[in-house]
Amino acid sequence: MSEPLLKLDGINSFYGPVQVHFDLTLSVERGQIVCLLGGNASGKSTTMKTILGLQRPRSGKVWFDGADITGLSTPQIIRRGIGSVPEARRLFGAMTVRENLLMGAYVRSDKTAIAEDEERVLTLFPRLRERLKQRAGTMSGGEQQMLAMARAMMGRPKLIVMDEPTMGLSPLFVDRVLDLIQTINREGVTIFMVEQNASLALGIAHYGYVLQTGQIALEGPAGDLLSDPRIRDAYLGGATTA
Repeated sequence: MSEPLLKLDGINSFYGPVQVHFDLTLSVERGQIVCLLGGNASGKSTTMKTILGLQRPRSGKVWFDGADITGLSTPQIIRRGIGSVPEARRLFGAMTVRENLLMGAYVRSDKTAIAEDEERVLTLFPRLRERLKQRAGTMSGGEQQMLAMARAMMGRPKLIVMDEPTMGLSPLFVDRVLDLIQTINREGVTIFMVEQNASLALGIAHYGYVLQTGQIALEGPAGDLLSDPRIRDAYLGGATTA
């Protein structure tokens, strides 16, 4: 098997005296959609922050494309080829759709290629083409999620990390966003997504991890996890997760 595109190796994270991760180790293979499941306070969002350099672990390493990126700043990590679709989208609400898109290319200087990529993402997200001059903050939640995904694509990432991409969306937009995630993946972009909705995430993922109190409790091919009685009990209608 080839070297994984992303690897977290023995991560121990803390907020002050409170430990969040306990020797967290996981891998994301090239070309796959990998999901990280878990309840509230399981450490999912801190995992995303650790990958993006927003939270530095006390020990352990983050490897991306064969290089140790643990001590790099967030802009340096983005330049290496990691795009981010953060929880709650975090758009620039007073800026137009086009201005938000171009912010996704702020680490690039190749104007011709940026223009080509803008056309590519607008073809992938035709609704955004209709709203290029509209302020991002006036769009619906589903449209804003599409813009956040398109903005990440503008950096030409090898990997996009997504934090709760379906949170707060109507069922119609949930299905559309999941379809778009698969489309982006088919175009060659690896996806690592945090989700609370296990059935949705495992329905499109190749591989999954279940995080409980900062440790991996289960992992395996997505289809196997979807049929695992422990997943069904905890996430698909059985016992609820705290």
